[in-house]
Formats: sequence, C-alpha cells, structure tokens
Amino acid sequence: MLAAQAVNPSDQPVDPDEPFVLAIAASGGPRIAALNEPAEMAGLTVGESLADARAKAGFLQVRPIDVAADDDALRRLTLWATRYTPTASPWGEENGADGFFLDVEGAAHLFGGEDRLIADLHSRLKRFDLPARIGVAATPGTAWAVSRFHSAPLTVLPSGQEAEALTDLPIEALRLSPETATTLRRLGCKTVGALLDQPRAPFAARFPAELLRRLDQALGRIDEPLVPIVAPPVYHCLRYLLEPILTQEAIVALAKRLMQTLVHVLVRDDVGARALRLSLYRVDGAVETVDIGLTLPTRNVTHLTRLIDLKLETLAATQDAGFGFEALGLAITRAEPLPARQTEFTVLAEDGDRTERCAALIDKLRQRLGPASVRRFKPVASHIPERAEVLAPAADGPPAFWPEPESTRPLLLLPQAEPTEVTALIPEGPPRRFCWRGVTHEVASAQGPERIASEWWRHRTSEPTRDYYFVEDADGHRSWLFREGLYGRETVSARWFVHGLFA
Repeated sequence: MLAAQAVNPSDQPVDPDEPFVLAIAASGGPRIAALNEPAEMAGLTVGESLADARAKAGFLQVRPIDVAADDDALRRLTLWATRYTPTASPWGEENGADGFFLDVEGAAHLFGGEDRLIADLHSRLKRFDLPARIGVAATPGTAWAVSRFHSAPLTVLPSGQEAEALTDLPIEALRLSPETATTLRRLGCKTVGALLDQPRAPFAARFPAELLRRLDQALGRIDEPLVPIVAPPVYHCLRYLLEPILTQEAIVALAKRLMQTLVHVLVRDDVGARALRLSLYRVDGAVETVDIGLTLPTRNVTHLTRLIDLKLETLAATQDAGFGFEALGLAITRAEPLPARQTEFTVLAEDGDRTERCAALIDKLRQRLGPASVRRFKPVASHIPERAEVLAPAADGPPAFWPEPESTRPLLLLPQAEPTEVTALIPEGPPRRFCWRGVTHEVASAQGPERIASEWWRHRTSEPTRDYYFVEDADGHRSWLFREGLYGRETVSARWFVHGLFA
C-alpha cells in the first residue's frame, strides 16, 4: 500500500521560501488549514488561529482555502495516479484530504520494484510543482503515517515492521481526532509506542472506538477498506509510450493492440467484455476517459476497435490532446460469461448470428448518438396493448426477437386511443364506416373481434372489455379499432376508439 501526500498550490503566486498558509473561516476567527515547510519551521501548526500565526511568523503569505477546488484537484490527481495501478483512492476528510492511497501490490514489479515506482511518482509530481512525501507499507494506516511523519520523504517499509516503524512517530500518526490526540498527550502518551504494549481495556473504556480501531488498522489486525476513485476493472492492460501520441489513428491502433492482449485472458476464462474504459494519460497530467457499453458480451477485437474509433470521433470536437498522451490504459470493467458455441450446420447458429449483428448495430448507434438516444421495446407481463411493452435503454439487455403474435398488432400504436364515430349494422357487429380526425372512411373489410378483458386482479375497479377489429378502408388504409364495453352487460351505448395504424 502506497500513500502520497501532496499539497495543491494556490492559483495566486507565492514565494516558496517564505511561510505560506491556507486559511479557513472558523468560529473565533480564521484558522490555518494547510501550510508549507517554512511555515512549519516557524512553529505554525494546522488549526492554529491566523492571528497567533501572524504574531509568530511576522511576514506570512495567506490565501483563503477553496475546499471544492481542492477536492476536485485531488480527484483529478488521483485519477492520474491510476497510471501506476487501477486501485487509487483519495484521502477523505478524516485522513487530511491532501493525498491519495495506491494499492501497488502486484503492480510494483512493472516499474522495477517499489523504490523505482515511488521515485518515478515523486519526480512526476515534482514536475507538476507538487511537493510530495511518499510512504510504502503493508497497511494503509502505516503508509499514511510514514508518508507524513517519517524523516525521509520517500520511505519503503518492509512488511512486518509496522509496529517498529510506528513506535517513535507522534500520536497524530494514528489519524485520531484532535480531541483524542490532545487527551492522550495530556496523559503522557505522546508517541504511538506509548500505546503498543499497554492494556487495551482502559483505553476502550475512556476513549472513543476510533483509537483502538486506528491502531489495529495500522498494525494490520483489521482490514481498512478503501473507496477507489473508479471501479476496479475486471481485466486491465496499460501501455507506456516512449514518445507521446496525438492522432486518433494512433490511439485506435494502440487500443487495438491492448484489446488483442486482453482477448487471450478472456478466452481463457470463457468470458466476454460487456463494458470498457479507455484511459488516455496526457503529458500535462490530465486524464481523459472513454467509457463504452456493449449490448452483448464480446471478444471481437474489430468490433470493439470500431466502437472506440466512433466514440473518439464524437469527442474530438470537445477535447484537446495538449502535448499528447504518454500512456494508454484499457480496462474491462464488466465481463460476462461467453462460452464457445456451434457456429455452423444448426438453426441456432443462424439465430445467434442474427442477435450478434443486431447487438453490433445497437453498439454503433449508441456510440454515434449517445447511450440515451438508443432504446428498445421491453415486454411487460400485461395483455393490455398500451401496457404490454415499455421503452428501455438498449444496453439493459440483449436484443429480443419476439415470435409472431397470434393476433395482428399495428406497427404504430397511438400514445392515447382516440375517439371515433362508427356506424355498424348491429351494436355488436364490425364497423362499416368510421369518422376519425374529421375524415370519413368507408370500411372495405374488417377482421375480428379480438376480445381483451380487463386486468381485474390489478385494479379495484374493473375496466371495460375491449373488442378489437382490424379494418381496411376503400383507399387501402388499415387501422386498428376497438369497441369499449360489452353491449347490454357493461354499457348500453358502446364507444369506439382508433388505437393504431398499420403500414
């Protein structure tokens, strides 16, 4: 576990050799929220009133803190740090909110070891004018402690030496609340070592639960879950470049090679990609991410590359590559089973190919038009026509090819059934003439009725029964009409409605 502490400088220029603090409004006057090394050497501390700080330091550079801007900057910095490992988590308020955790287990060897990894991280942060202290330890708590309080700015602590490393560190290294830390100091417990060999019961009785919890987390006795800045990928591949790339063609070509690398792992595990994330790491530290959702799981490199190309085309007008991209990462954030299947000599193979072609078309449309612009009809367990299906996002499930219904259904169903005046030979007979939207239609032929009863189990009051007719007028226009209410049982004067139109 790696912890890096970095202070985001103010937008206003400051002299780094002079005491500098960020102030936050508080009861009793402004207080120090963050400070640089010269301010620490002058005896200033976080939480001290600004008036006392000015009396101590004399000349003091002060800027108001912008919490929202700092949080956004820390989030962007943490996202950039995913170039080292997919699992990166910014510190919360309880940890100081001025650094991030990186889970480098299984990733350090890619950089030649932990020492070379943190050296590279430190040099890149320095290039961004971000002074940083970095600590590597087996637990997040110990990594946080050594990154803040160890004498060396870059520290790699071997596993199993957590207690030894914490012994001489101040009590604040346990990430305790100011009240708890102050009380412990009054009792003479100024270092973490003063707590290690003491009985736990008195501390549990007098102090909040955070004291023993933080101590156990630092020593690895209990786990400390972290919240990653982005969801950890199922599969991940990252490529560092000797020279930055700028063009879309170069990005697509490299993404294709990354996907070809991942396909071997997908085949081994009998799964396919259902969601992808392409991360583009710019030279200036910004990170551009491209998320792609798929209708069906797939391992088709050509199809996935085409989707990335389409997505980049839509983003090209709004994104600026700056000095280029120095690294690319391709992550499969969602994978689903994709077992091998027969592709020849079976009817099922034809159905499968049809489904895959439809899914590929939906994927392309979603990249061009946006995910929310492509929807599909989803069947609902209801035999009332206007309730039998709803519009759902196309990515909610695979495309469904419904079997031909037993009864005829129109291609266009009106949003609301529209009243019409109908002439029939008998009250329960088919329509012979109907007037709809001011136009009279002579019925040449009529088929029906198809009787649809109310869903009495869903509603307290029963809805009228409907008798649907498929009619064709003298001009060849075909419509779907229904008569509402059974004559003599539910109504004495049935009403007619136009509910749909056929092609």
